[in-house]
Amino acid sequence: MRAWLPEQQIYGPEPATERDIAGLNRVFADAFTDRYRRDGLVGVRVPYLNPQVWRYALLDAGAGAMLWRDESGHIVAFNVAHRSGTEGWMGPLAVRPDRQGGGVGKTIVRTAVDWLLEQRVVTLGLETMPRTVENIGFYARLGFSPAYLTVTLTNDIATRGHAAPTLLSQRKGGAAEAALDAARRLAHELAAGFDFTRELLLTAELGLGDASLLDGDDGLNAVVLWHAAPLAEGRPKDEVRVLKLAARDMHAFDAAVAATEAAAARLGIRRVAIRCQTRFDEAFRRLVARGYRVRWTDLRMTYEGYPEPHPTGGVLFSNWEI
Repeated sequence: MRAWLPEQQIYGPEPATERDIAGLNRVFADAFTDRYRRDGLVGVRVPYLNPQVWRYALLDAGAGAMLWRDESGHIVAFNVAHRSGTEGWMGPLAVRPDRQGGGVGKTIVRTAVDWLLEQRVVTLGLETMPRTVENIGFYARLGFSPAYLTVTLTNDIATRGHAAPTLLSQRKGGAAEAALDAARRLAHELAAGFDFTRELLLTAELGLGDASLLDGDDGLNAVVLWHAAPLAEGRPKDEVRVLKLAARDMHAFDAAVAATEAAAARLGIRRVAIRCQTRFDEAFRRLVARGYRVRWTDLRMTYEGYPEPHPTGGVLFSNWEI
């Protein structure tokens, strides 16, 4: 005779807000720690994210930040769906380990997909660990296909000997508005409809980092949005992380990387981390030649009919994580 068990239910979606950060952190850390354990990395414990990084993710996503609760009102799952112009992506997303395998994952992914499609995105994607074949199969059954890798590369730089960087924070009033407009135009030229304005403004508002600018004779040649705030809660500032990069050509790309390294050195931070999408193979080779070393890989997957655009020139890194 089987023992009677109460039916497990979830309720949602409801908006994920700043007051939910502690609960989101618990589900995030527990779910990804469990994922690593099942992949054989038994000793890995995923730390809580910096609450300021959560604030950035939630404010950036707006109505796309969604969570689900159990019968007791505790968070059981969440999915943070973002839209930057016509680019849509989701992450982070997680299901509490004790509720995995019951269809909750399908619910949160399908809900986010529906929301992003309502926003009329033309690109819709996510990233997952390439070694985790269960995840790849799960997303494939929901309409996603594997595309390129995102390779995280880091370089330890000297903190002296750099030219003074040009930063968005140095421009005030009308000059700042003009720089934002130029960044918007540059991203749109590389991939029609892409727009990182909200991320640039939120980064400044929350004090997470800045943007390196490379001016040209006919406008902005490159912009790099980076964060210096630690990703994990309670950690020191030990690296500058590039979130978005738009460069008109390879010369501008090289100069933009140098400008970001100069910005890191100005803050006394020795390490720069760049997440390079491998479809930009020349940019990848140039980073390796510059001394960057591969640290991590993520697999980008895109929803059927909503692929990433392929700029015919220049470089556009748009990372699908916080």
